[in-house]
Amino acid sequence: MTADIPENWPDYWRKLREALLNPRVESEALDAALREARARQPLPVLWLIGKTQAGKTSIIRALTGSATAEIGNGFQSCTRTARFYDFPNEAPVVRFLDTRGLGEVAYDPADDIHYCESQAHLLLGVMKVADIRQDAVFDVLRAVRQRHPEWPVLIAQTGLHEVYPPGGDHPWPYPYDRESWPLQVTADLGRALRAQRDRLGALPGATPVRWVPIDLTLPEDGYKPVHYGLEALWTAIESVSTLGLQDRLQGDTGVRDVYARAAHPHIVGYALAAAGIGALPVVDWVGVPAVQAKLLHSLAALYEQGWDGRRASEFLGLLGAGIGAGYLARMMGRGLVKFVPVWGQTLGAVWGATTSGATTYALGKAAGYYFASRRQGLPLDAAALRRIYAEALATGAAVLKITPEQRR
Repeated sequence: MTADIPENWPDYWRKLREALLNPRVESEALDAALREARARQPLPVLWLIGKTQAGKTSIIRALTGSATAEIGNGFQSCTRTARFYDFPNEAPVVRFLDTRGLGEVAYDPADDIHYCESQAHLLLGVMKVADIRQDAVFDVLRAVRQRHPEWPVLIAQTGLHEVYPPGGDHPWPYPYDRESWPLQVTADLGRALRAQRDRLGALPGATPVRWVPIDLTLPEDGYKPVHYGLEALWTAIESVSTLGLQDRLQGDTGVRDVYARAAHPHIVGYALAAAGIGALPVVDWVGVPAVQAKLLHSLAALYEQGWDGRRASEFLGLLGAGIGAGYLARMMGRGLVKFVPVWGQTLGAVWGATTSGATTYALGKAAGYYFASRRQGLPLDAAALRRIYAEALATGAAVLKITPEQRR
């Protein structure tokens, strides 16, 4: 018995090569593929609740590494005052929801809260520590937990430096992850932090609230580190959720190259899109190479490198014929599992999602090495590029955390 390879396999192989070699990737196939992937693949949603100027945008900027202007231009309205921000824009890995207007006169947030509540996977309250008037935020948190007593709630207390004495700086090492705070936490700051916690009190449900003091400033403000408490916030997010946001947004935290760090969420986003398409029985033969081509085009722009037929041919030549043979072997495997009684179609979808996603992830990581070497004028090492591809192929599925919804 042979694998169920489509009759148009040679045509698919041609489309794969053409898509990778052709920099003009704004095609109908790509648009249709991305629409299909987004429809099938719900984003993890982080809902930020806080008053205006509480520091919500600063948190988004710190979590994503995205510039302030980029975020400001990227928000889109979803209700009368609630808005969302998808990151990265073209192939997002996370959605941030922001309910504006809390605490403002003549604003009833009920409809906006109902909408956001139906979308969210994780709730993050944001309160400036110097602002004691947080009743509007507290009311929303209590109402949401009354309806969802099992939901975890994180609260970021922001703007710590506004309560520092003249010339004061951040207590170091970060002290707020322990029960008793050292003397470096001044009496005024300690009182302000505890006053908000006491005023909220216990929320409905047995799940405790996680409080995380943070201070996200700009370099010109003079405080170091500028993202004070961000690691503690990431720890809290990862401890109360299974969304894998840090893996999606940051990848290997040991990577210091700014281009590689910026490229990672783009690679994950396109890999997730390919996974959503790869779960389909037919669309993946055209859609996946279109998504991969767009990923390479986007990475070239991010690394400020040209991308044309000559560069694409060079990249594929360095990568070697193994990528094509490996892709063929994986798609043959998908055909074989379809013969498994009862579960064949489901297993085929899982196989297609995992294979398409991991292959795209590996292609993106290899391309990152290629563009970085080009940008720095370094010699191109085919063996190193293939090793990076192989390692990323092995780890890609774990990083992507492909969900049952993405496999259907």
